[in-house]
Amino acid sequence: MIESHAPARQSVPSPWRGPARLPVRPATGRFLVLAGVFVCAACGLVYELELVALASYLIGDSVTQASVVLSVMVFAMGIGSLAAKRLSGNAAIGFGAVEAALALVGGCSAMALYAVFAWTGGWGGLWANGPRWLLVAFSLAIGLLIGAEVPLLMELIQRIRRQDAGGAVADLFAADYVGALVGGLAFPFLLLPFLGQLTGTLLTGTVNAVAGGALVLGLFRRDLTPRARWALLVANLAVLVVLASAAALVGDFERAARQAVYGSKVRVALQTDVQEVVLIGGMKGRPLDLFLDGRLRVGGHDERRYHEALVHPAMSGPHTRVLILGGGDGLAVREVLRYPDVRRVDVVELDAGLVRLARHDPGLSALNEHAYGDPRVHVTTDDAFCRLRGTPSAAYDVVIADLPDPGITASTKLYSEEFYGLARSVLRAGGRLVVHAGPVSVRPRAFWTVDTTMRAAGLATTPYRVHGLDSDFPPGPDRSAAASHGPHDWGFILAVDASGGERAPRLSLDPGGPRLRTLTQADLTADEESAARSRVPERLPASTLVHPRY
Repeated sequence: MIESHAPARQSVPSPWRGPARLPVRPATGRFLVLAGVFVCAACGLVYELELVALASYLIGDSVTQASVVLSVMVFAMGIGSLAAKRLSGNAAIGFGAVEAALALVGGCSAMALYAVFAWTGGWGGLWANGPRWLLVAFSLAIGLLIGAEVPLLMELIQRIRRQDAGGAVADLFAADYVGALVGGLAFPFLLLPFLGQLTGTLLTGTVNAVAGGALVLGLFRRDLTPRARWALLVANLAVLVVLASAAALVGDFERAARQAVYGSKVRVALQTDVQEVVLIGGMKGRPLDLFLDGRLRVGGHDERRYHEALVHPAMSGPHTRVLILGGGDGLAVREVLRYPDVRRVDVVELDAGLVRLARHDPGLSALNEHAYGDPRVHVTTDDAFCRLRGTPSAAYDVVIADLPDPGITASTKLYSEEFYGLARSVLRAGGRLVVHAGPVSVRPRAFWTVDTTMRAAGLATTPYRVHGLDSDFPPGPDRSAAASHGPHDWGFILAVDASGGERAPRLSLDPGGPRLRTLTQADLTADEESAARSRVPERLPASTLVHPRY
């Protein structure tokens, strides 16, 4: 019998799972890993907030977009964590690759979303929803990569010094959550106001790539083969070159994208503290178009049709004191000032930058006939809801709500039952409230929900619908692509306080009022009938602060 001296097969620990061969003491290495967790968590939250903010601006309805981004991202994080289990044996190189990919995808996400919106948003078919699909794709990709971080970092920190799982998780999550706090505060207070969404996101990607690459190549380089070190170094350098090149081209990119969205005649592009304001035309006889956050707010060919229909039916009655909510462009103020017996006009506008533009821009100030120079006009920079809460009862004869459409989430509270209750309280006896309630043809349910909500607040209402002319104006060299898709109509609702048994107000014009260019009594009768034909058959619930219906 021959005795075998061959060694029995034994389980040999993988060099990737053994103690890390660090160039520093374990305590220092552990601190550096937690610092990397902190930085990467901050970057990850910036990517999330950037997607929510940009999607709300490009697509609208911020509640829906935030829900899509966060739910898809959290789901993807779970999938990413599971997938990262396959990389645990190569945690260092796996983490480095994940961070390089995350820096590239997250850093370029804002520019890619804006590019799809600018160059494909006007097409039909699949590309009409291009920004929505890309939003989901980026949320999924970023979520997968963020989810893969935690298991890999847990493996790395345990290879530095073994400890109980609960303690390691507590340390890791503490650094992660503190980093998320810093990223969450840095985005609205530093990155967005000082750098903008595109440059801010590119800078975040750069920080992400540097932090991830430095952690792996500096702290765990002895655990990597020479080939892996070079591959990771080249990948990170390539990511940094892409991000730096994109940052250098941001200015040219924004101008080209703005031209694709608005046309070639952009005269003013201003990012205020509240919104992006773009002016097209308004000089040398060209009609002026005003865009707020990419939405056409004033169309030069039919702005008088809009503002005369908004203001003058409400002025058919007492109008000594007038309150205008919104309307920072000064065009509703212009119409009010055409009545010489008006003694005071209070304008409550959230965006001080828009008011400054309306005062000083030669095109816009000429269009509003320098309304803000009239001593009867007083401007307050405030939220309309907050201003109404602080306004004494029976303070105004007329209240004009010239606000963004109710479908925009930021405006939803300004179309609530509580808001209309406050508006009713500031009306004097016989006073009138008029509300811009959005396009009827596009969103009839929203329009009639506004009507229901106003009646629930104790107002007697008369809806009317004014057809626009701007959408029928053919695109041309003086016309932007976005402006050619202006609203086909506007819905308005005139109301009075019904607490004393008053009936719905009659649509009429002041017989002693100014001569109007676009509006006649016959037009108002037709506008009321047009609104009645669009009525939604089912009974719609009122919209409240805690249960918005738009």
